[in-house]
Amino acid sequence: MNVIPSNNDSSKANQIEISEVELSAAVERRRNFAIISHPDAGKTTLTEKLLLYGGAIQQAGAVKARGEQRKVTSDWMELEKQRGISITSTVLQFDYKETTINLLDTPGHQDFSEDTYRTLAAADNAVMLEDAAKGLEPQTRKLFEVCRLRGIPIFTFINKMDRPGQEPLSLLDEIESELGLSTWAVNWPIGSGDLFRGLIDRKSKEIVLFSRADRGKQSIERRLRLQDPEIKQLVEDDLLQKALEELELLEEAGSEMDLKLIQSGELTPVFFGSAMTNFGVKPFLDTFLRMAQGPVARNSSSGLIDPLRNSFSGFVFKLQANMDPRHRDRVAFVRVCSGRFKKDMTVKHARTGKNIRLSRPQKIFAQDRAVVEDAYPGDVIGLNNPGMFSIGDTLYTGDRVEYEGIPCFSPEIFSWLRNPNPSAFKNFRKGVNELREEGAVQILYDIDQAKRDPILAAVGQLQLDVVQHRLENEYGVETRLEPMGYQVARWVPGGWSIIEDIGRIFNCKTVRDSWDRPVLLFKNVWNLNQLKEDHPSLELSSVAPVVSGVDPITL
Repeated sequence: MNVIPSNNDSSKANQIEISEVELSAAVERRRNFAIISHPDAGKTTLTEKLLLYGGAIQQAGAVKARGEQRKVTSDWMELEKQRGISITSTVLQFDYKETTINLLDTPGHQDFSEDTYRTLAAADNAVMLEDAAKGLEPQTRKLFEVCRLRGIPIFTFINKMDRPGQEPLSLLDEIESELGLSTWAVNWPIGSGDLFRGLIDRKSKEIVLFSRADRGKQSIERRLRLQDPEIKQLVEDDLLQKALEELELLEEAGSEMDLKLIQSGELTPVFFGSAMTNFGVKPFLDTFLRMAQGPVARNSSSGLIDPLRNSFSGFVFKLQANMDPRHRDRVAFVRVCSGRFKKDMTVKHARTGKNIRLSRPQKIFAQDRAVVEDAYPGDVIGLNNPGMFSIGDTLYTGDRVEYEGIPCFSPEIFSWLRNPNPSAFKNFRKGVNELREEGAVQILYDIDQAKRDPILAAVGQLQLDVVQHRLENEYGVETRLEPMGYQVARWVPGGWSIIEDIGRIFNCKTVRDSWDRPVLLFKNVWNLNQLKEDHPSLELSSVAPVVSGVDPITL
């Protein structure tokens, strides 16, 4: 990647010509989605099985592999393999039939919810995964609200039907009553747990029989017509009749299938199955691709930007350091929003106004990458990041456009990050700056310039554990954390002049964030409310304002 002097405005020369028909066809065949769930609902397992059925891998892995089992593709980070959890978002692009799929795998653990929020900013659809026994769980509810705010269509997959679980009608009722989201069952289970026999396809009226496949392999799904006499030998009559009665009830009292309501996020198609045993995954994938919306228009400083706009544009929604430890690389994940991206094209960096030649774009598949020649709306590409990009940055050609930034949310845990070995300061500084760039944790600084140790600000303790682990394993630096005792952070949108006008503020600590914005830290909500009472005109925000035109502070 080369930075070209700003006065050499080559925007017209770098327009990538493509006919409206070609662009429209490329956009039409793309689908982009994120999977959201509570931890342990089976999200990583479902991701692997979608890759398996999509032909992207030959054998699905296990989150906690035993013996000769292979590890999962999407959990590539060493700490993910050790703990059996997803702690960073992953992009997986692959082709299935006539469709190019961009699957955005997100962390389920609530401590990494901010990474998930950023990833959802790049998604056009969401798959909400539920455990049949547990139903809706806290993290699922939170992520659903983010999807609702963004108007993202939601497809529900109720997992683990081969284990004891709640009644299917109760699961639908919970979604409708607690989320205010209408449901339409695409298929219906026959039994559950040890008595799980298969699914009834609501459209074709066929029975899809359940059979356990060899671990990691595709299951063979046998379909029979409801009238087939063989069914009586394969499925107990009482189980089948109960399923048919429930389906009849849904036909009479349930919602009707409406594609417009699905794509507006008001109606969720519901699928039942078992990702671990590969059952119901392929029918889900086929139906999802028919119902899901393609790349949509995105809001910007210039209004809605249509994907069919001929000029290229996209935004950075994620940064990741050391995906390839051998090369100490830094990758910026860019969601393409309009036009055609072409290798070696020169784009404008909206925040700084610089022209940049993108010479080494990459197609992302978890930790694996390959050089990409072109990309279209809905695709995610990886760009080498020499410290130039920040989360939320817009890249474009043609007329200026800047997409809505991605805000930072209020952290709840604050600790000094100490470097006990001064000789390792160079690596310490590099590690802190690169992890801040990618949003692994928020970095705050004392307003006393003499105090050089950064403050780690996180949503949960696991975020801090990950930072320490990565500093030691990726940068060779052992660190020490010292908790600060604060639980609430608020930004001051008015800036430093407001702080100076107020004068001394009691029962809180004033720090600066990575963009030199004032942040007030409080030990509890009571102290926050006390400040509001003392200064009723003081504007405070739990979400950091989006910045433009400035570079971040580095350690």
